[in-house]
Amino acid sequence: MRFTKPAWVAHKDSAAKSDASKRLCIFSVHVHPDGSRIATGGLDAKIRIWSTKPILNSASELSNKPPKALSTLTMHTGPVLTVRWANSGKWLASGSDDEIVMIWDFDPSAKGKIWGSDEVNVEGWRPLKRLPGHESDVTDVAWSPGDRYLASVGLDSKVIIWCGYTHERLRKLDQHQGFVKGVCWDPVGEYLATQSDDRSVKIWNTTDWSLEAEVTKPFEDSPGSTFFRRLSWSPDGAHITASNATNNKGFVFIASVITRNTWTSEISLVGHENTVEVAASISYNPHIFLRNPQLPVLTSNICSVVALGADDRSVSIWQTKSARPLIVAKEVFERQIMDLNWSWDGLTLYAVSSDGTLAVFNFDPEELEGLCPHSVQGSYLKKFGFTPPPIPEGFSHASARQLTPPPSPKASQSQSQSQSQGMDQTGFGNNTGGGERVNVLVAKRGGKKRAGLTNVPMPMASQQVQQQSQSVSSGPVGSPLVGPALTGVSISKRSQLSYQQERAPSVFDVDADTWGASADVRIDTVEEGGRKRKAAASVGVDGEEPKRARTLGGERKRVVVPVKELASGSGAVRAPFSAGAIHLPVPALMTRIATQVEGSDDVFEAVNPEGDEEVPEVSYMSGKHTQWLDYLPSPALVVCASSRFCAVGLRDGSVIVYSHTGRRLMPSLNLGAPCSFIDGRGNMLLIISSTGQLYSWDTKKQSALFPPVSLSPILSSPNYTITAAKIQPNGAAILTCSSGVVYSYDTALLSFVKLTERWWSEGSDVWQARQRSATNPTANRGVLSLTEGSIAGGLASSGADKKRPQWWNMAMTLGHLETRMHAARVLESPAEYKQALAQYTKKLADEGYRAKAEELIRDLLGPVYSYVSSSSVLPGCVFSNEWNCRRSGEQAWSPTVAGLVKRELLKDVLSAFGKEAFWCP
Repeated sequence: MRFTKPAWVAHKDSAAKSDASKRLCIFSVHVHPDGSRIATGGLDAKIRIWSTKPILNSASELSNKPPKALSTLTMHTGPVLTVRWANSGKWLASGSDDEIVMIWDFDPSAKGKIWGSDEVNVEGWRPLKRLPGHESDVTDVAWSPGDRYLASVGLDSKVIIWCGYTHERLRKLDQHQGFVKGVCWDPVGEYLATQSDDRSVKIWNTTDWSLEAEVTKPFEDSPGSTFFRRLSWSPDGAHITASNATNNKGFVFIASVITRNTWTSEISLVGHENTVEVAASISYNPHIFLRNPQLPVLTSNICSVVALGADDRSVSIWQTKSARPLIVAKEVFERQIMDLNWSWDGLTLYAVSSDGTLAVFNFDPEELEGLCPHSVQGSYLKKFGFTPPPIPEGFSHASARQLTPPPSPKASQSQSQSQSQGMDQTGFGNNTGGGERVNVLVAKRGGKKRAGLTNVPMPMASQQVQQQSQSVSSGPVGSPLVGPALTGVSISKRSQLSYQQERAPSVFDVDADTWGASADVRIDTVEEGGRKRKAAASVGVDGEEPKRARTLGGERKRVVVPVKELASGSGAVRAPFSAGAIHLPVPALMTRIATQVEGSDDVFEAVNPEGDEEVPEVSYMSGKHTQWLDYLPSPALVVCASSRFCAVGLRDGSVIVYSHTGRRLMPSLNLGAPCSFIDGRGNMLLIISSTGQLYSWDTKKQSALFPPVSLSPILSSPNYTITAAKIQPNGAAILTCSSGVVYSYDTALLSFVKLTERWWSEGSDVWQARQRSATNPTANRGVLSLTEGSIAGGLASSGADKKRPQWWNMAMTLGHLETRMHAARVLESPAEYKQALAQYTKKLADEGYRAKAEELIRDLLGPVYSYVSSSSVLPGCVFSNEWNCRRSGEQAWSPTVAGLVKRELLKDVLSAFGKEAFWCP
């Protein structure tokens, strides 16, 4: 990574004549989609456009080719708080303290000396349209995918939606109760998210601009003194990362990650010191990344890169597959960070601060592992199935990512011919200028051509520009629409392109010293190819969406129900109270209960009505579509959804199990008491009733794994309770008790067994808190390790000061490892069994405990007189479970443990023991 802070990027007080005049605050920065320039907005009420090549290339900086400062825009009368390039690169939008949103357009005739100053504009920009409507400062603006809409927010608590084509005001959203300080669009185009000082993030549905959801929990204790609350949507559409959230009643400042569809926040990014006041700005890298580049593009293999800027003057960059940030750059600025933005190629991050400086982080491709081309994102977003709204009649937005002025009169005739030949009914153009033809994600517009608005008179400045005859290499072609309904042209050669080639070429030849003449401005028209764009598979022959198969409730539009607690009412099954009986708490009755389906983005939810005239129901949602629904005889308390089934526990003590198509897999189960806990994994379902009965079923075989078992043996004290209950794919239960002990029920022993407990933290050298990786504490951790880590928190450190017996640590360590091996066997976790065995073997060898070592060898070796080779231990073999010894009085011996062949493990054990001297005679 290369870090630079160009001193010449600055907004300075125009009243000061000296070169050492005071730097003014820079509120916003944004990179043009072609990567050739950035725009900054500052306290001086000006927008400044800078060339990026001198920032990234020291030779270019020294030669001043191209010039560093390209243009200064001066129409605002107050500090410029936000600047955002359109995804097409055609326009620049800005918001200011003067309550105005301004749209700027490229104007080649506007170059020259700025009136009233000594500054010279190398390139010209003119105000295309002034958008009044806000009644206070405009704090943020954002273009939707395809530039179909422009959203602006301000300190008047309003959100205004503008047409991205006509720039007319379409809708005003006024449900926020405080200053609105951040806005971002869903890359699919289906939702808009806004964040406000009323301590909420609101999600708006772009179809009818209704309120889809409101998220408040992560922000309940957040401070209200931040200048911005800028949030960002991940490029895969799965998450929103919002700033100014807190944990631990406001004492830990975090960035909250909000999950799509469920709109809940279960993940937090804590990448800064406790002295951080609050995360101020967030920016997702525009690329999708793969956790494992060798595996295909699946939801489970996708991650993102996100940058956080904070009031502690530091920047942290996270890759969401890791629990730790990639980098934390501390004291980058002298004051708080105001804005962050990634370049289109995903390799450069720009940050600005209130100290008036710009910082740039430039990465090598190897440092951001798993970076995917933008075409991968476009294909992936199709799974959401969102159909964008139509384009206003008479308009197109097929302009490219390159900066190009409108076509000249000489080019108008050829342009009209090109449009008739090379543009289909959607207004798309085809790139035939040479080079690779690529398919670019709809949410990030690409390409190098620019088409003016059809049926609209061109500005006078365009009449003075002559078209050049030279052609340049083709860049990515973008789509003018939101959503994945339409895709680009053929990508047969796309896989051979590196991501560097995806960077859209600059309109200017940045290596040429020709910035002074207007003839050097490249004017691109729509190509003359005549080849049509292909419609995506989601669009039918007549332009209509293909009909989905009919399902129960599939025609109904999803309705978002506010989540709140209901009165318990009547109808709940109550077990008779008796002394010594177990009474576990029952979840509160809520209006809506939802969970994400294991291994997918689908949602299984239950809705309980507030009145008696309606009935409870469950539904299975895929995106915005209802796949199926069912009505319930009693209100729902708990739900779970594995990769094979969905289950709901009702207040009357019954449980209903569905397949993913809505078919009931089992008859309704009557437990006699409401569920306190429910969990599913694969085909396995676990339930704990409020009376302390443990149930476990295999839904595929429709059979119980064991008879109902009372939890009274593990809840010996009335002060103890169950805090968490999970089930493994093999049906093993993991029960976490408030006493700090984790249990499971061993069906072979017909008894509860301890998987781990806090007792081992008193002296074991392999306790989880002492064995965390220095690089990534969650990498390659199995279920047992995670379980132990879950109870490691909150332990008092005073135990280390207690006086212990001489052999305390060694005895605790060996006992802990032996317990781990038994637990790994119960949970069928082969990797953790092998790891614990290796640690146990090393301890025995290091300390010379020969008796224990010999016993371990005998257990792994088994009876030598009934030898069966490891290759013959196959699934379904009569010897695969146990060997019946021929000698009377000896117990049966199993050749495997936790799915591993014992004699294969013995090879590693003997290798470790053979290195120690105590085996020598």
